Amino acid sequence: MSTVLDQKTLFSAIPTIKFEGLESDNPMAFRWYDENRVVAGKPMKEWLRFAGAYWHSFNGSGADPFGEPTHLFPWDSEGDAITRAKAKMDAAFEFLTKLGLPYYCFHDVDVVDYTNDVADNERRLQTMVEYAKQKQQETGLKLLWGTANLFSHRRYMNGAATNPDFHVLAHGAAQVKAAIDATIELGGENYVFWGGREGYMTLLNTNMQREQENFARFLHTCKDYARRNGFRGTFFIEPKPMEPTKHQYDYDAATVIGFLRQYDLLGDFKLNLEVNHATLAGHTFQHELQVAADAGLLGSIDANRGDYQNGWDTDQFPNDIYELTEAMLVILEAGGLQGGGINFDAKIRRNSTDVQDLFHAHIGGMDIFARALITADNILQKSDYKQIRQQRYASFDAGAGAAFRRGELTLEQLRDYAAEHGEPQIISGRQEYLENLINRYI
Repeated sequence: MSTVLDQKTLFSAIPTIKFEGLESDNPMAFRWYDENRVVAGKPMKEWLRFAGAYWHSFNGSGADPFGEPTHLFPWDSEGDAITRAKAKMDAAFEFLTKLGLPYYCFHDVDVVDYTNDVADNERRLQTMVEYAKQKQQETGLKLLWGTANLFSHRRYMNGAATNPDFHVLAHGAAQVKAAIDATIELGGENYVFWGGREGYMTLLNTNMQREQENFARFLHTCKDYARRNGFRGTFFIEPKPMEPTKHQYDYDAATVIGFLRQYDLLGDFKLNLEVNHATLAGHTFQHELQVAADAGLLGSIDANRGDYQNGWDTDQFPNDIYELTEAMLVILEAGGLQGGGINFDAKIRRNSTDVQDLFHAHIGGMDIFARALITADNILQKSDYKQIRQQRYASFDAGAGAAFRRGELTLEQLRDYAAEHGEPQIISGRQEYLENLINRYI
């Protein structure tokens, strides 16, 4: 972001972003995202529930391990911590409002700089919560979810809830308490736990069972506190396999579901899934969505993509229509996200330094999701996509196959069926046809 622009004029040259349709060549307009268009019985804005990520969009400096910041925000040099935080929030709400985003998400330290003093941090965050309440009332924006950053401070180098030092765990708990209080006060609809360093670097110094038991106890303690204080929303766990920790306990959707089931957390927790994290786990995003949907735990998603030539979390804005169409097929067939929405946990590139770049990134991301939603709905409504999958499993819908599903066949009876009916026919999975079908509707 250019330092030439003053805070008060940062976005003044950017118009309110509106839907103009496919005939528009205006780069500052939506071509696909028409929030009131009804798709599969609901307005588009209800299926998608877009949210801005406070951290990347208004805290991300563009710095990397080899270079200094390239995104220089005017509010970074304005007075004390609260003055800077208010200037940043003014800009954030102006941006979100001009873009028409209905929600935002934040970590505690995104909103205001923290010190090492617990009480001072709580006072700072509470000051900004009061300011955010005013901004929400003025704009109509809502908080999709809040969370605490338990991974950046050096005290968390060995994790927070899984840290071998109880003193560190207590500091993590203090941060979560304040973040939950802020989420409740701002009417936040959900609360997210991302275990960025909840894992280990080597098993040589790690008691894995104790760490996971402590992690579960920590989550129960936080959940119980939130419920006692009136929080009625959903808690989300966000899986990620590695980076910054070598092995993180929330490795992927299946691992998290097993953890929640083992430690009796299924009743309060669902999953917040990220595209780039699925990639790092060796899965497709569609796979992770389907695993969560099949378990009834598809809560929310972070929208981004990775660079398939890089093995780390690049958090680029989404632009793959084929990938997102497959994702929206899963989401539509699951009936939508349960409590959450689509948070743009993505950052503009280090060399994207114009104010307009942040708008172009979000416009493109919102349009590609809208296009994927429309395409997926057309596939489900107008093609033989569902029938092909249904027919592929038809042998389990009647006769001996249905009896097996009801648990009525013994192993001996299965053996006798195989012997009596001989070698099964080879039946095509029709993969190429289905891939072409998606392309045809795109």
